[in-house]
Amino acid sequence: MSGQGSGGNVLAAICSVFVPGLGQLVQGRIFMAFFFFLSTAVSYALGATVILFFMWLVGAVFHLWAIIDAARFTRFPL
Repeated sequence: MSGQGSGGNVLAAICSVFVPGLGQLVQGRIFMAFFFFLSTAVSYALGATVILFFMWLVGAVFHLWAIIDAARFTRFPL
């Protein structure tokens, strides 16, 4: 991935639209992929309950954050 706005970042952002964290996994960032997938999945699952119905909003925020993070990622030069 060459940087923000590159084709790789666009592909990663599109992947994150379908599965949160998949874009980070495509970019090789395993920890962030696990973080985004787990936090979004747990929030959506809790949002399915009657008592914690507001958690779907938290899940949506994590999902959007995953998409934006994949699109704006820049790798530091070595």
